[in-house]
Amino acid sequence: MAEPGGPDDQKPQSDEARSAFSQPAGVERSAGPSDDDHPTSEFSLPSGLAPEPPAPSAGPGTGSASGSDTIGSAFAPPRTYDARNSPPAFTPAHGIPMIRLTKEAPWQDRMRTMLRMPVHDRPAPETVQRHDEESGPAVPRVLDLTLRIGELLLAGGEGAEDVEAAMFAVTRSYGLDRCEPTVTFTLLSISHQPSLVEDPVTASRTVRRRGTDYTRLAAVFRLIDDITTVEGEISLEEAYRRLAEIRRNRHPYPGWVLTMAAGGLAGAASVLVGGGPLVFVIAALGAMLGDRLAWLCAGRGLPEFYQFVVAAMPPAAMGVALTLTHWSDVRPSAVITGGLFALLPGRALVAGVQDGLTGYYITASARLLEVMYFFIAIVAGVLLALYGGLQLGAELDPEARFISHDRPVTQILASMVLTLAFAILLQQERSTVLAVTLNGGVAWVIYGAMARTGGLSPVAATAAAAGLVGLFGQLFSRYRYTSSLPFITAAIGPLLPGSATYFGLLGVAQNELDRGLASLSTAVATALAIAIGVNLGSEISRLFMRVPGAVGGANRRAAKRTRGF
Repeated sequence: MAEPGGPDDQKPQSDEARSAFSQPAGVERSAGPSDDDHPTSEFSLPSGLAPEPPAPSAGPGTGSASGSDTIGSAFAPPRTYDARNSPPAFTPAHGIPMIRLTKEAPWQDRMRTMLRMPVHDRPAPETVQRHDEESGPAVPRVLDLTLRIGELLLAGGEGAEDVEAAMFAVTRSYGLDRCEPTVTFTLLSISHQPSLVEDPVTASRTVRRRGTDYTRLAAVFRLIDDITTVEGEISLEEAYRRLAEIRRNRHPYPGWVLTMAAGGLAGAASVLVGGGPLVFVIAALGAMLGDRLAWLCAGRGLPEFYQFVVAAMPPAAMGVALTLTHWSDVRPSAVITGGLFALLPGRALVAGVQDGLTGYYITASARLLEVMYFFIAIVAGVLLALYGGLQLGAELDPEARFISHDRPVTQILASMVLTLAFAILLQQERSTVLAVTLNGGVAWVIYGAMARTGGLSPVAATAAAAGLVGLFGQLFSRYRYTSSLPFITAAIGPLLPGSATYFGLLGVAQNELDRGLASLSTAVATALAIAIGVNLGSEISRLFMRVPGAVGGANRRAAKRTRGF
């Protein structure tokens, strides 16, 4: 048997390959009793084991002096290794992707792509805007401009991912590399690190007021598009000036038009669930009265929760009053349902679910909590009116929801009127109203064909219709290089679960909890189907409409966690 360390042993001998019984270096063996008294001393070599002779070395990684007889250490770097030009620590099986993004692609796609990349994989920023100073951009001013733009987008209801993409686009256009934007429900922050040896610069901004104005939202998107375009030179002063103009601009529709739109929305929704002309007028009057009361509460400084409570009471009270007067040709449930359509927070629900599906869980939780508070406020307002009517002897029929009313042409026209009124309430640009109205009509046609004619589940039909809304909205936004919200939010109005919400609340008011909770569960499932369908339609459009010129995985990357860990 060959002795360890001999010429026949080709196993590499690393520094750790020594006997555990050898005496540590620098420790002298003390004189003590004879070996017969201590036969198992831990510092003594067992009999027959010779000390390992040191092997001559000609340099790291070269083995012995002969170079061919003895293999070098497994821990030594190879001869061709150069520390200055070292290869990456990990190379994927498909190789390192090459990132190339063309200027023809919308800035939203380019920024979403780079946001999901690690910092060391991002391409260097190409400055497309001139600076005020020759030494470079004024970092604090660029960060402040970026935060102000992000604040307007977040306050207008834009999703967290799109807000981060917009902030990232602004900083890269002004030549700032290593910027990391962070968006939550009420706080925006951005950090810029000039280099690895310099201290980072961080700025933040809080969103305290939210307002729905899609005209302002579209103007902000046009500003970002101009900043990210090479052809137009927009200095920081010019960008600040245009941003101030966007803030000062008045809403495109006056207050009385918004009140009329709220009435038209409620009236059209009542026709969708089986109402006639008289029901249209009564539902419209109830919604307009609730809108004016909500404006009065807002002027007094009451929180939005109480505004929703007050706005939900007049339509429900009118429905109860119709029941007490025993009008046979008027459906009180249609009046109350129409009033609920004007209050359900579909915009916040879609934004909350979209943030959750794209990985922004903190913002999604806050948005969904806001939706829950609004829904509880609507429940409280309607239940107060229903309890009052029941005490006065009103006989509300929960079985009315099973009566089928198939009037395709009338309902399609009503869905388009509802979408038009919803678009006005959202303060959309007049140039986008026609497209979103047609989108809402298409959504109702798909829902009616699947649920009424095909006999499919209403929840599945709602998800399919909402998916087409999201797909068409994304196509419209790409064509106009703007946000997709103006083409999506109003179009989902006809799909909102107003009737299921009303009959659920009626069951709770009549102490029929099983029936009421089942109907409310249907309303929640329908709302989630709308939100998920809209997001899925948008993602499908991004999946098949790849970024022009993007090679080697330049699309938006996502996390992969399919086993729960």
